[in-house]
Amino acid sequence: MKIEINRTVKALKNGKIILYPTDTVWGIGCDATNAEAVEKIYKLKHRCNNKSMIILVDTVERIARHVKRIPKIAHDFIELSEMPVTIIYPRAKNLAENLIAEDGTIAVRIVNHEFCRKLISVFDCPIVSTSANITGINPPMSFDEISPDVINNVDFIVNREYEETPTKKPSAIIRLGFKNEIEVLRK
Repeated sequence: MKIEINRTVKALKNGKIILYPTDTVWGIGCDATNAEAVEKIYKLKHRCNNKSMIILVDTVERIARHVKRIPKIAHDFIELSEMPVTIIYPRAKNLAENLIAEDGTIAVRIVNHEFCRKLISVFDCPIVSTSANITGINPPMSFDEISPDVINNVDFIVNREYEETPTKKPSAIIRLGFKNEIEVLRK
């Protein structure tokens, strides 16, 4: 695993777009602080730049590096959730500008996938994660379902041996505010 992580980190540091397994579905990703790499993903997916993407982190401490303040209720969602949950936090910081939503928020998930956690830890930076599909087409549930349009247009593909049994569906998405406002956007 160490060799594959090092190869993937090298690709990310060089501004490359990667195709990689996550705890939900296969994702297209890049360095979440590299605006040029983020733009490549928007183009690959044929996605409008005003529709932001999520980032994956490995720890709560890493979230704190990229949002101004973590609402207290977020800790409850993180600790109690049995399924992957993405939380939209207000006041994003230290990320590529074209990744942050127009209202200043960022969607973040602490990934529960061994390869991803180790990758993010070694890379020491969050990674963009968006499903490995062209906008408007259903997300693939396994590598075998990923379109050649995606496979042929990423710069690096993580070895399929790191595909764990994912949930086979995108994460739940919850928006939180500083006054403990909660809005469920996707179950």
